Amino acid sequence: MKRKGLLFLKIIGILIFIGLILVVIALFAIAKIAKDLPNPELLTNREFHESTKIFDRTGTVLLYEIHGEEKRTIVSFEEIPDYLKKATIAIEDKNFYSHSALDWRGILRAFFVNITKGGIYQGGSTITQQVAKTAFLTPERTFTRKIKESILAFWLEKQYSKDEILNFYLNLVPYGGNAYGVEAASQLYFGKHVKDLSLAESAYLASLPKAPSYYSPWGSHRDELEQRKDYVIKTMHELGFIDDEEEKRALAEKVAFLSQSSSSIRSPHFSMMVKSYLADKYGEEMVNNGGLKVITSLDWDIQQIAEQAIATGAQKNTELYKGKNAALVAQDAKTGQILALVGSKDYFDVANDGNFNVATQGLRQPGSALKPFVYLTAFQKGYAPQSVVFDTPTNFDTTGANPYEPKNFDGLFRGPVNFRQALSQSLNVPSVKVLYLAGLNDSLKNLSKFGITTLNDPNRFGLSLVLGGGEIKLIELVNAYATLAQEGVRHSQSFILEVDDQNGKVLEKYSDIATQVADPQETRLVTNILADAEARRPLYQNSFNLTIFPEPQLDGVNRDVALKTGTTEDFRDAWAFGYTPSFVVGVWAGNNDNTPMQKQAGSVLAAVPIWHDFLSQVFEKYPNKIPIEYFNEPAPVEETKPMLNGQFIIQENNQLTAHSILYFVDKNDPLGPIPLHPENDPQFKNWEIGVGSWIANHPEIFTGITI
Repeated sequence: MKRKGLLFLKIIGILIFIGLILVVIALFAIAKIAKDLPNPELLTNREFHESTKIFDRTGTVLLYEIHGEEKRTIVSFEEIPDYLKKATIAIEDKNFYSHSALDWRGILRAFFVNITKGGIYQGGSTITQQVAKTAFLTPERTFTRKIKESILAFWLEKQYSKDEILNFYLNLVPYGGNAYGVEAASQLYFGKHVKDLSLAESAYLASLPKAPSYYSPWGSHRDELEQRKDYVIKTMHELGFIDDEEEKRALAEKVAFLSQSSSSIRSPHFSMMVKSYLADKYGEEMVNNGGLKVITSLDWDIQQIAEQAIATGAQKNTELYKGKNAALVAQDAKTGQILALVGSKDYFDVANDGNFNVATQGLRQPGSALKPFVYLTAFQKGYAPQSVVFDTPTNFDTTGANPYEPKNFDGLFRGPVNFRQALSQSLNVPSVKVLYLAGLNDSLKNLSKFGITTLNDPNRFGLSLVLGGGEIKLIELVNAYATLAQEGVRHSQSFILEVDDQNGKVLEKYSDIATQVADPQETRLVTNILADAEARRPLYQNSFNLTIFPEPQLDGVNRDVALKTGTTEDFRDAWAFGYTPSFVVGVWAGNNDNTPMQKQAGSVLAAVPIWHDFLSQVFEKYPNKIPIEYFNEPAPVEETKPMLNGQFIIQENNQLTAHSILYFVDKNDPLGPIPLHPENDPQFKNWEIGVGSWIANHPEIFTGITI
């Protein structure tokens, strides 16, 4: 027992000795770090950081300068309203007046989060620490910087009073735009001196420093800003800073923000998208103060044409069809680089949600714009452009509970049509049949391969998917069409070419990521149909000239341009997607509040004119940017089976007749033998009814054919 006791004491002694060594090492390390730290007395004379600059692809056109010119007016502690002081403490540091520089509970919470994630993800910083960081340190996220921050915070607490530290904070930190300090922020957002702010206005300002870009009243996260403002007010009440009546009045107050100056930013939707990306990747502080130089993929020449086309087109739509908004994305199909992006008619029209980026954030029903990818899936299974389905009144419901009888856009039915006709003229009934033949799950998988991320739950969708049942993002569907243009090669979308830090070090650089997601032959079949101008003529009728682009260099021969449009049944969304082998453009038209346009405002009238206006100007003004190219022709698809090969009249029992394609094809094995029991297919009976009715009413289809 004595030996065990001695051994235990020895172990304890060793552990204490090791602990003392670690403490000495830690103290030595802290002393070494502290040795080079600045004197907190220099706080008022600190040097300010560089702004982040966002450029176009040439690096010469400045799109947006984030905090490039720090607007600051130092105000005394007495000039700052108590509401703003208390709101700041409530949201940033509830124990500010009771702790000595550090909030240990917050630090421990952040420590475990950071250890778990392997980096600095949560700060647990007090107001004093934020002053130390903002005034003296770089925005990097490292443990060493955290130690420096803590040491400086203790020094500040020794050097200054709590009121002085809080005043430093309120005069130093960024509030968004180029506003540093509460006076500049008050002028920027409300056009008044900080001393005149109301409780609700103070709560708004206190909400911003955590993430000024994200919570900006001019950004796309206004709802989140409102929630955070309300949280500030309620926390002030919980802490006893305001009474019941003040809380009630502040929560109900309607605050008007000034409009953002359009002169401060170019291509605002694109620029704000880039800013948000940078903030997510590098942190708000690095974006605000790190002096980043960002070269984007945006082509300023093309962007200006896009903005004008959207502004002009949306105004016409407003007057003619009550469609107040539109959006556009143009992409280099060969690289995935975004060349132009317009998220709404007017970014600064806050009253109509102009700052909402429809191109990247809007979830809208695609109408017929998904049809090419369904037909592609069918081609992958062995169907061909000459394969035939009957365009007849058809009830696709097999349960008898919920009749589903889609109609074509013009209310007409055309009888036997091949896949080429059905896709080029965007016929609805045949397309629903093609989706059934191709398979819903396989079609959804194809869309996912092409970069569509919003249709990932097969249980949500049925056969109406091909007519617009589901929601997509414009920017993703543009990339899907770019993948068609590139014969099944999907290039990862990019809007960043290079990001450099303030010392010129390259932080990231564009690299093409290309993935073959479909066979070139199969995509060529789709493109060949979409680029067939004469095949689509019946669909566009009087607007046919808006779908072609005569090229003077080619003696009037039209450019190769593929086109697909889409309109939702209730006219809430109108689409136009077109592409050359190297350039793809997508246009959406409608209303941000999802109200329908007038019934005549389909894609042909609301979206195609904008699309044509944009493309024709780009082709005319910048012929070198979009070269004249031609699509590769697909190889002929040879089929022998009736309906697959285009033959829909057969001899049966010594007479001529016709059947639906399901009579000849097992949809699970279309190239296999003709099914012995086609009636086992759930859709067979309904499809046959339509065919039988058509034959009875159109006996002339057998004219001139002999047995």
